[in-house]
Amino acid sequence: MEHSASRTDPRIVRTRRLLRDALVELLEEMEVEKISVNRLAERATINRVTFYLHYRDIPDMMEKMADDMIEDIRAILHLNEANPLSTDPEGEWPLMVNLLEHMAEHFRFYKVILATKRTTVFTERLLRLLSDMVTDRVERPEGEAGLAATGIKRDIAIWYGSSALIGTIIAWLRADMPYTPQFMAKQFALLRRHHLPKK
Repeated sequence: MEHSASRTDPRIVRTRRLLRDALVELLEEMEVEKISVNRLAERATINRVTFYLHYRDIPDMMEKMADDMIEDIRAILHLNEANPLSTDPEGEWPLMVNLLEHMAEHFRFYKVILATKRTTVFTERLLRLLSDMVTDRVERPEGEAGLAATGIKRDIAIWYGSSALIGTIIAWLRADMPYTPQFMAKQFALLRRHHLPKK
């Protein structure tokens, strides 16, 4: 999960991976406020000067890691400027399978950075992406018609939908993924259909 601009240099990739893995390990052991650059560099088996070649400080490192996380998720979901979101009416289910499979593959990382209360930058970035996905669904003709029929405000529907998604994903990670990504995605699809107004 390194920035694409830096992915061409294997030394940069390796150093950032060492730092990222060391941060995840330390977050499993302590609060982020207790993690110093010295402690992080020592755990990553690099010197602190090398750390400062890549990041200003630990909050800067976490910001960049969050950017990389969203970049990776967008790539996995095939979201880009030309195709910001799937326009397939059933597209949310495959998108959700892809997202959850990616999280399962990198379970340790996502459990620590999303389920840890003090690393809110990651949760905020993912919530923004999920809000975009919910907004896309709400702004489709059938979504607008459903909201009009029920009297639900568009912004409230987006807040509710994206918060429910991220809350459930975090609970799933904290519970050590008791269900498969495919099962979870199907449950999301069933819940979405259950909450759609009957015509």
